[in-house]
Amino acid sequence: MLIIMKRGASEKNIEDVKGFIERKGFNAHISKGEIQTVIGAVGEKVIDPRDIELLEGVSEVIKITTNYKLASRIFQEKDTIIEVNGVKFGGGNVGTIAGPCSVESFEQMDETAKQLSKVGVKILRGGAFKPRTSPYSFQGLGEDGLKILRKVADKYKMAVVSEIMEISQIPLFEKYVDIFQVGARNMQNFNLLKELGFIRKPVLIKRGLAATFEELLMAAEYILSGGNSQVMLCERGIRTFEKVTRNTLDLSAIPVIQKVSHLPILVDPSHGTGLRDKVAPMSRAALAAGCDGLIIEVHNKPECALCDGAQSLYPQQFSQLYKELKKIAPIINKKII
Repeated sequence: MLIIMKRGASEKNIEDVKGFIERKGFNAHISKGEIQTVIGAVGEKVIDPRDIELLEGVSEVIKITTNYKLASRIFQEKDTIIEVNGVKFGGGNVGTIAGPCSVESFEQMDETAKQLSKVGVKILRGGAFKPRTSPYSFQGLGEDGLKILRKVADKYKMAVVSEIMEISQIPLFEKYVDIFQVGARNMQNFNLLKELGFIRKPVLIKRGLAATFEELLMAAEYILSGGNSQVMLCERGIRTFEKVTRNTLDLSAIPVIQKVSHLPILVDPSHGTGLRDKVAPMSRAALAAGCDGLIIEVHNKPECALCDGAQSLYPQQFSQLYKELKKIAPIINKKII
């Protein structure tokens, strides 16, 4: 349920309400707006709303019917804005993340990051642990890959995004990574999501291969309910009967999710299409649809890539795309970084 505090309610009023619902067995999540404060009471206990309405400073109590309570705009009407290394996602801002699918070597990452930094990219992506369908495919360099990623990112003053696969990796990722990525195959790894609720770094959740919008939002809810409010969602294509593209990039996710949730929604056109020549047009389309960020695969030598070279842009292609995106953004009242 949502507890709407009166305008001008004191900090003591808010703390008293928070303490009351916690004593009743609920977790309290406070969202302070410019005018009013909203307290979300999350739990499975039963409580009479009238008991809360009688507390000093309370305006009204609203029962939330959606399963995703903290991710809902009912809980927080204003867009969540997440900032990493000066790059903002949400609230009219479009953040950009770029880099290769996998970390393969220092030279590969260094050359790619060098080219991206010239364009203005401030967040570098790269997989050190790769969940692959085939056990014989390249699985990543592990911790050595994270070390390379961090060293290169520091050299060019960039932040780092990398995919985490299991709970035991959290301490390792805390050392090297600025944004934890939960891949499509782990979107419903609920034990992992619960643990990521306790960290205090942004988490980027990719939509599962056959996940509904509600299931994606429920995945975010696991992290939000643990106390980590820095959650971003990512549409990366879903599995359909179409075989021409790797996946079917569902851009309807952007307006649908933005209507019901305050969380930033990013788009990954590289995994969404799996084809290099389709990445630029789908990036432009995603921005035109109003996305809050783009995560694009870029490799200094895609033809030599150990993983997903066919969907990776050459640095010069990305540079041209970035110029085009900066022209499109103002038309729809967006600012791209």
